[in-house]
Amino acid sequence: MREGATNSCLACGARDVTQIAVIQLSSGPDVEANLRQVATLLEQSADKGAQLTALPENCCLMPLNHDARLAAAEIDGSGPIQDFMSAQAARLGLWILAGTVPMRGISCDKVRSASLLFDANGDRVARYDKIHMFDVELSEHEGYRESDNIEPGEDIVVADTPAGRLGLSVCYDVRFPELYRELIARGAAIVSVPSAFTVTTGKPHWELLLRARAVENLVYVIAPAQVGTHADGRQTYGHSMIIGPWGEVMACLPSGVGVIAAEVDLGAVAEARHRLPSIDNRRLKSG
Repeated sequence: MREGATNSCLACGARDVTQIAVIQLSSGPDVEANLRQVATLLEQSADKGAQLTALPENCCLMPLNHDARLAAAEIDGSGPIQDFMSAQAARLGLWILAGTVPMRGISCDKVRSASLLFDANGDRVARYDKIHMFDVELSEHEGYRESDNIEPGEDIVVADTPAGRLGLSVCYDVRFPELYRELIARGAAIVSVPSAFTVTTGKPHWELLLRARAVENLVYVIAPAQVGTHADGRQTYGHSMIIGPWGEVMACLPSGVGVIAAEVDLGAVAEARHRLPSIDNRRLKSG
């Protein structure tokens, strides 16, 4: 399958019902240690019968500083993290969404935060670079300026998987509903939101935003998350979720490292869109 493929999921042999899993992590600054834990959890997801497993943002590195992030950044198509993901996918016969991997940017002092999708043969079939940068001042004591260190992406990405057509997004993207409208316009029945949500924003907004994206687009949302206090002092919210197209929380892991799984049924997407044809009823449409 070519990268970013947009053929019908039925054409690539998808069943109507597919088991998917999301992994919750508390990643640190040691890439090798993170990868060892990821390998164990990928095995657990395969044991649960998952055909597609999604990892959170920064799944292989929560760096102490930007110099460490730059040092770990890989060139497109080659590097220890990408090679690891490819090998694990082939070994387990499992589709893997590597939440984000640091990739070299156009600017020598910045990286791209890339969500990479590997098929069960270990081939990379899609890459999405996070578009929206988390530039916020949450309080006088807590602020973030992702754009200082990370280049935003430009391309919207949808790819076929055994579970259905998957629209890719990352963390802060979830606050921009226009992105998800474009993903469903390109046929997405599932959207991924790998994240490292802060505790400050996670408590009031995380579940609310995920369920809103599911309901307004009548899609499944798979949202693997980081959790806990990391080596740099950052605290992430956890609560990894799988949400159905009617807005129901199908699985949730509030705290701790682990795996949750649920069945994705493409028929449920079709039924939801038939029962509530809000997408077709829109009066204001872009472009």
